[in-house]
Amino acid sequence: MYLQPSNLNEAVRDAQISGVKILAGGTDFYPSHGDALPDFPILDISRVPEISGIERTEMGWRIGAMTTWTDVIRADLPPFFDGLKAAAREVGSLQIQNLGTIVGNLCNASPAADGVPPLLTLDAEVELIGSNGTRKIPLRKFLKSSRNTDLRVGEILAALHIPFAHGMVSQFSKLGSRKYLVISIAMVAVLLRVESGLITEARIAVGACSPVATRLDMLEADLVGVSDVFGSVQPMHLDPLSPIDDVRGSSEYRLDVLVPLIERALQAAFESAWWTV
Repeated sequence: MYLQPSNLNEAVRDAQISGVKILAGGTDFYPSHGDALPDFPILDISRVPEISGIERTEMGWRIGAMTTWTDVIRADLPPFFDGLKAAAREVGSLQIQNLGTIVGNLCNASPAADGVPPLLTLDAEVELIGSNGTRKIPLRKFLKSSRNTDLRVGEILAALHIPFAHGMVSQFSKLGSRKYLVISIAMVAVLLRVESGLITEARIAVGACSPVATRLDMLEADLVGVSDVFGSVQPMHLDPLSPIDDVRGSSEYRLDVLVPLIERALQAAFESAWWTV
């Protein structure tokens, strides 16, 4: 049974149905079932207008749940979104980018989800709507562990909220076994504020190296006042991470490649700050 709600209230109501699965783009949903057809109710929210599109608000930007990666790439957004746009271009093929949604990427909660690191550096909040009303929580709290979120029964993730980060620039870098259509071995997102040749604020998030993408708080603090980023990343800065061994790479390899990956992203952001008003 496929349910197609005509408005947001109906979507929330239908989400109460026992065993219902919510479908946005479906680019992760269907492959996860292999050749088997789903034998449970599916709630298709793809035509609910209230949760589509990108808009500027008084506090920042709102990204609706049905916003696709292609929508993000094509949107006229300030430079602090450049890292998210770069991540969007790394999500699967063009067909996946056209159909897959940024919010679906979060609800799937893969440790290697490309969109999570840049959203963490942007201090994104998720807007959750259910029968008990609306609540907003930081993305850092929403993602609890691998494939596990704080989405409660009867709730849908309706939108993301991104506060303004005027004057900051961002970068995203991903390492995989090939250039396209690849799950990350490691990835990093960087958001910097540079004033008078010095870093005055830094936000760094690493993905595919722990159950959920992780901000490197100690490194962020240590970068304040720095003008030369090379050599700034020390082993202790990577202590919050817990990479695993898998077919894409060993835990040791992931930690080894992270240092140059982070430093190159930092340098690219530092250099671009000179050209950003």
